[in-house]
Amino acid sequence: MPKIALIHDHLVQDGGAEQVLKVLKGMFPEAPIFTIVADKAKTNGYFSDKKINTSFLQSFPWGVKKYQWYLPLMPAAIESHDLRGFDLVISSASSFAKGVITHPGTTHICYCHTPTRYLWHDSQNYLDELKVIAPIKKFLPLTLRQLRTWDRLAADRVDYFIANSRTVAGRIKKYYQRDSQVIYPPVDVAQFTVSNAPKKYFLAGGRLVPYKKFDLVVQAFSRLGIPLKIFGLGPEGERLKSLAKSNVEFLGKVNDETKKRLYAECLAYLNPQEEDFGITAIEAMASGRPVIAYNRGGATETIAPGLSGEFFDEQSWEDLADVIIRFRPDKYDPWAIRRHAEQFSAERFKEKIRELIGNLGF
Repeated sequence: MPKIALIHDHLVQDGGAEQVLKVLKGMFPEAPIFTIVADKAKTNGYFSDKKINTSFLQSFPWGVKKYQWYLPLMPAAIESHDLRGFDLVISSASSFAKGVITHPGTTHICYCHTPTRYLWHDSQNYLDELKVIAPIKKFLPLTLRQLRTWDRLAADRVDYFIANSRTVAGRIKKYYQRDSQVIYPPVDVAQFTVSNAPKKYFLAGGRLVPYKKFDLVVQAFSRLGIPLKIFGLGPEGERLKSLAKSNVEFLGKVNDETKKRLYAECLAYLNPQEEDFGITAIEAMASGRPVIAYNRGGATETIAPGLSGEFFDEQSWEDLADVIIRFRPDKYDPWAIRRHAEQFSAERFKEKIRELIGNLGF
């Protein structure tokens, strides 16, 4: 049996990348987890009793709560992990995890959620939206330039890339000049159910951060006066509330049972952002509900127009509102949508990962 290690960027939230790590840990329960910093209180409860190996940044002042302060030190932090004695390293990376240093006899597979967003395809938006004092913002481009050089070299340390979508595979090819195999992330499709309850509202949700473009949804629905519910927390929360009319309801953080009910009883789920993949859209489809999405990124691979949802082409509230006005939920078959979502199940993910590892001789 090969000795396996799992590597993760930062274990400080409960998002899609953490879901991938959870499934990998379930597949390889003896594999230790290595990360830069960890805050178990903010992650899925699954990790609360797991041994997590963190870097030296864990013990720095504010090293966990304000880990972003130490951005220039993160390459050194991920490289500090001692991975001697492992036959196979699997990194779950959207930033630094792919940069671990392995023994020449170790095989390194990187499950890449995206080439580091703020270093490559989204660097200008990152700088525009970053709220820091002027002197720091002035010198930040130099820091990002240095990190970009390291990130490109770190990609060469990976033996095999897995991309979480064709969209990401294209970025890996463009920025790292590497080929990759596409294996879609695991979604626990089985936990979601189709409901016959009356559908009275539209739904959106996730981390309330700028790139998710929830402001477009709030503006569109505030003008249309149609009921909208938004779940999730984030730094954009207060600004979004200031844009909203009374027909827009902010639910904050919701538990799994509430989220399942929200999906199952909505008219449609809204995906206004360009995602690398888009797990919440799959969860909505697993609940038998159509998705209205911006026609870019991972959504173009997971949503079948006319079968499981539809697209709007311009990322503006006006274009979204136009689609909402014309939307006819009764033309969709909930069970056909559900069957479409099953191709993105956790079981399919496990099957593909085991196949890849087996082909490598493990």
